Amino acid sequence: MSNETIPARSGEFDGRVLDELYATIESRRGDDPRESRTARLFAKGEKKIAQKVGEEAVETVIEGVAGKPGALIEESADLLYHLLVLWAARGVTPGEVWAALAARRGISGIAAKAARKSSPD
Repeated sequence: MSNETIPARSGEFDGRVLDELYATIESRRGDDPRESRTARLFAKGEKKIAQKVGEEAVETVIEGVAGKPGALIEESADLLYHLLVLWAARGVTPGEVWAALAARRGISGIAAKAARKSSPD
């Protein structure tokens, strides 16, 4: 993949939507769990949030092999939402993840994985 921006199919999406969603998720942290799904997840704690990420990942995989593009898109959106909630709960920002992805640009996936395995943390 080159360093050029890959255009999205939708003319509206430019990538910032994930940063905006993260900001919305953070703003829901102190809301009433009876009125906000995000606040309810925060109230249940990191383990429950991580469990939801796992559930959504499995559902995404199922739709990925079932050949239903619409369902795959919806499950992917659910997965990304829950992943962003987990990041927020753990104090990880999208910028940190984007930086990790940027650092891998131009590096073979095999080399990147080997470097992570030899990392002390």
